[in-house]
Amino acid sequence: MTAKTVFITGTTAGIGEAAARRFARDGWKVIGTGRRRERLQGLAGELGEAFHPVVLDMRDLAAIGAATGDLPERFRDVDLLINNAGLAPPLDTMQDSALEPSLQAIETNITGLVALTRKLLPGLIARRGAVINLSSVAATYPYRGGAVYGGTKAFVRQFSLDLRADLHGTGVRVTSIEPGMIETEFTLVRNGGDKAASDALYAGMNPMTAGDTADVLHWVASLPPHVNVNALELMPVNQSFAGFAVAREE
Repeated sequence: MTAKTVFITGTTAGIGEAAARRFARDGWKVIGTGRRRERLQGLAGELGEAFHPVVLDMRDLAAIGAATGDLPERFRDVDLLINNAGLAPPLDTMQDSALEPSLQAIETNITGLVALTRKLLPGLIARRGAVINLSSVAATYPYRGGAVYGGTKAFVRQFSLDLRADLHGTGVRVTSIEPGMIETEFTLVRNGGDKAASDALYAGMNPMTAGDTADVLHWVASLPPHVNVNALELMPVNQSFAGFAVAREE
């Protein structure tokens, strides 16, 4: 059988990097994007011929078009798109926030995601493939300082559901994955590189890992083609939806 191909955005850290490894380990060919060239090159060195790196900023719509139109022949038939790339502005309240970080999150989490999905849909339809979008529990449960990030992830969740309706009858599966607390670079970046703040958030609460989520992505992708997971919410056991209450171990 010919190996399937997955297109994963945001593979230079966290969930995307873990997913690239997980799918490559199972024999998939992986197209991985990210803004940090040196990290992509490192992953390419690790995964070898199974990995095709693409330096890409999801805010650059022209670059998205070029990246999808200039894939090597052996990577052109994409069976699965994982829209993972995303970021969050700082945890300032809306009234105290700077506009530019909010617009960067909107352009990355929404505009780029929609543009890339639209570019790859004809091939995904032809191959009866699948789309997995990374949303968040922030799409459902509000918290102080999360207006823009939560709003973008609510868009991703609703976009996934409506995209599935648009693709009815094509055989293409669409899933929204909505994780809670995962210890990755995400919070470090959100806090402007403040490692102490990031460490304090996860201290003693046993968060999920990027590998945990990568395993879920792989499981969804490996289900029989007549089975669709519409939306899947994930949280570590010590996080709940009661005001994002966190139980910390002594």
